[in-house]
Amino acid sequence: MPSTVGRARVIDLHCHSTASDGHLAPTDVIRHAAEIGLSAVALTDHDTLGGLLEATAAGEALGIRVIGGCEFSVAAPWGEMHLLGYFLTPGDADIEHFLVDARTDRSRRAREMVTRLVGLGLKISYDDVAKEADGGAVGRPHVARALLRLGLVATEQAAFDKYLGRGRPCFVEKALPTLREVADLVHAKGGIVSAAHLKWHGTRASLALLQADGLDAVETRHPSHDGEVRATITEAAATLGLVRSGGSDWHGEFGAAAGHSMLGSQEVPDAWLDELEARRPVGTPRG
Repeated sequence: MPSTVGRARVIDLHCHSTASDGHLAPTDVIRHAAEIGLSAVALTDHDTLGGLLEATAAGEALGIRVIGGCEFSVAAPWGEMHLLGYFLTPGDADIEHFLVDARTDRSRRAREMVTRLVGLGLKISYDDVAKEADGGAVGRPHVARALLRLGLVATEQAAFDKYLGRGRPCFVEKALPTLREVADLVHAKGGIVSAAHLKWHGTRASLALLQADGLDAVETRHPSHDGEVRATITEAAATLGLVRSGGSDWHGEFGAAAGHSMLGSQEVPDAWLDELEARRPVGTPRG
């Protein structure tokens, strides 16, 4: 592990594993975090806490704090928004029930995408997609990877550009809960919620509406945020009293990837984790 003497301690509060659409197993995500000298990581797989027990065990062995996280999809005034839940514990019956329903809808959506792809004459089945997911929460990236493996597209991005992106012929909408519904669930379990990669939606007016529905924090540092967007969201968060968060949205790639960057790349200071934890509901044990 690289020495951290003389440098600020850095964390990453947004990354993915094979429990959803990441490329690396949870243990390997945490192992890489140790190799680059991170002090804490939030594993935030889509609609599942399935990788957390493995990641936490790896973190204990390697001296890295693992924050229980999850990336939810919720309705927003502009359509869909991703919401990061932090300080979640795997195995909670209420959260698991909610996430089972979300993953069921993910499977329904993927099946509809496959039906549309077949209707266009492409030779693909849902089994091809399930093979890519390998037991994890199914998502559009798995459909894209299946298309790539079958030789039906040249790259994963080409699958989105031609078939799976919004407005393309095989795009299928999700069934989206409200922000309030997810925020209430997470708050009841001692966690908090942070808006992910808002980009140009991160205005003061938009954040005020989200805050009224239970938003605690906002991801200011994300690879899709340029300097102007980052400054706009940071100023709005400060005005409204929202806590800052940030992360790479790393999916395990070691090359270029649209919307993601390398683990730890956003240089999020560990002091932000203290601020996030201080926002947890009163009476929540601190860990």
